[in-house]
Amino acid sequence: MKDVAARAGVGLKTVSRVVNGEPGVTPDTERRVQEAIDALGFRRNDSARVLRKGRTASIGLVLEDLADPFYGPLSRAVEEVARAHGALLINGSSAEDPDREQELVLALCARRVDGLVVIPAGDDHRYLEPELRAGVATVFVDRPAGRIDADVVLSDNFGGARDGVAHLIAHGHRRIGFIGDQPRIHTAAERLRGYRAAMADAGLPVHDSWVWLGSTAPERVRSAAESTLSGPEPVTAIFAGNNRVTVTVVRVLADLADADRPVALVGFDDFELADLLRPGVTVIAQDAAQLGRTAAERLFHRLDGAHASPERIELPTRLVARGSGELPPAG
Repeated sequence: MKDVAARAGVGLKTVSRVVNGEPGVTPDTERRVQEAIDALGFRRNDSARVLRKGRTASIGLVLEDLADPFYGPLSRAVEEVARAHGALLINGSSAEDPDREQELVLALCARRVDGLVVIPAGDDHRYLEPELRAGVATVFVDRPAGRIDADVVLSDNFGGARDGVAHLIAHGHRRIGFIGDQPRIHTAAERLRGYRAAMADAGLPVHDSWVWLGSTAPERVRSAAESTLSGPEPVTAIFAGNNRVTVTVVRVLADLADADRPVALVGFDDFELADLLRPGVTVIAQDAAQLGRTAAERLFHRLDGAHASPERIELPTRLVARGSGELPPAG
């Protein structure tokens, strides 16, 4: 900074103001300082800045799976909000493993991130209590925290699933299967609850052979779909609990040899090319980008000094009818 100040013919405080974007510098002086910075290749020492301000201008984002297309727009939205606040985003994947989630979260805290946006894999987040007391702002997204009070931003998983199943019922279906994710996952449990509520509202029974929860691995989903479509009371429609399940069910339905028995399908989460299939896949769409944006804005609200009680924010879903959910039952 001394070299920059000498080259530009200004004081150290003026260089500091320019580097940190502070007011009180004339445009001509700012130009001379910036030219000196460019000529000398000066870079701000962020480590020293952390020691002085106690902030790193960085936040962490812990996702379930970086390869899942649902998390792409969510991550991008968090990054855009962070950038608008002059912060760097560092992200990582828990791979749906609670131990890995904890390890990753604490590693980010050890690197002194100012705050965290977490899509939780586990259901006990008391390990975060020391970090929260130390001032690490944390917002959970997509699923709530377990056993601690913290801000959370969710989609209306229950209402969206209930609407999707009610849509199938409105098109004449009475035997509707549900294929979802692991039952311990909040979103899977809420979507199953929405399915059961819609069936109960219509006075329809739910047979155990129609409900399948577990891994979203294609072989498991294929087995579940084939089971619901066979036996003495095969379903005429399927509600798929997330985008990965929906894609596998689409493949199973494409393999059906019995063209005289079309099976209706509604999936939770939109996915790429869903509108180009024939018929297009009807989905319950949630706004992943809005989830990420809302969570990040809430985080920076906390970092700016907000001390209100933890808040639960629930965003609406919408039904996108494309054809597969509007197929009537055969016969």
